Amino acid sequence: MNSERHFPAEWDAQDAVLLTWPHPQSDWAPLLAEAEAVYCEIIRRILQQQTVILTTPDLGRTRNVLCRAGINESHLQLFHLPSNDTWARDFGPLCVFQQGRPVLLDFTFNGWGNKFQADLDNQITAGLHRLGAFAATTLVASGLVLEGGSLESDGQGTLLTTSQCLLEQNRNPHLSREQLDTLLRNTFGVGQVLWLEEGHLNGDDTDAHIDTLARFAPGRTIIYQGCADPNDEHYHSLQAMAAQLKSFRALDGQAYQLRELPLPRPILADEGYRLPATYANFLIINGAVLVPTYQDPADPAALKIIGAAFPNREIIGIDCRTLIKQHGSLHCVTMQIPKGVL
Repeated sequence: MNSERHFPAEWDAQDAVLLTWPHPQSDWAPLLAEAEAVYCEIIRRILQQQTVILTTPDLGRTRNVLCRAGINESHLQLFHLPSNDTWARDFGPLCVFQQGRPVLLDFTFNGWGNKFQADLDNQITAGLHRLGAFAATTLVASGLVLEGGSLESDGQGTLLTTSQCLLEQNRNPHLSREQLDTLLRNTFGVGQVLWLEEGHLNGDDTDAHIDTLARFAPGRTIIYQGCADPNDEHYHSLQAMAAQLKSFRALDGQAYQLRELPLPRPILADEGYRLPATYANFLIINGAVLVPTYQDPADPAALKIIGAAFPNREIIGIDCRTLIKQHGSLHCVTMQIPKGVL
């Protein structure tokens, strides 16, 4: 463990949250008005606590939509940058603290293993740095293919990830699991990497990102996406994941307190396949937790469970039925920027 380098937890203090605005040249085109409405609600809630950094290929249209939604731009930093899509969690910067000073890491984003075009998205972090969005904070580019949604930090020296994602052959085929494990520990200054071997959601393009399955919370806690219905197609995989989580230990040797989330009822795409709706895709900000909801009977229970893990934060549900139509949810479209970067 590198004592000079620290990878914060998401609940540590933040300066801002990064988002990228949906536009007609993206896959959001058929749902654009709906998507913009969800983005406005997310931005409105974040602005109650902290700054929003927002990239868009069309400043005029974006400003008009924000204005019509009554959103005050005083704490909104708007930057003109092109994008392929809007999944800021996966192309945004990850921040470590080196001897107490923030350093932004810009990993390579290749569209989740070359599934989708991502050349513009891969340039957004560098573009923001060039435009001064991150003040004087150092940016370090990395050739490692890595997405923010694939890693969870407890802020105490442990990373949580999934083998299915990080070992997928179109990301870093030249690296073995052992080499990746060492590289992650050195890069983020952690003492251990916990690899989940089980768990997935049908319709997930990310190859089982950890932020759809299991999330750290304060007090040596893991909140995870469960499934209690033996007839559900996810039952065996998520039950096996829960069993593995029970076997995990923090760096101090203690077991984690586990909090199981209910699984939303199946939400189907127009083509008939199941979409990867999950309550685990929540976003922690200063003073609040934004939780994806789906107009589902399980929504109140999910909000209560997450609220119990964050008793000093306001728990706010955001209707993410539109976001899930593009195979992602609330955490996927956001990236927190820790305090000290701006």
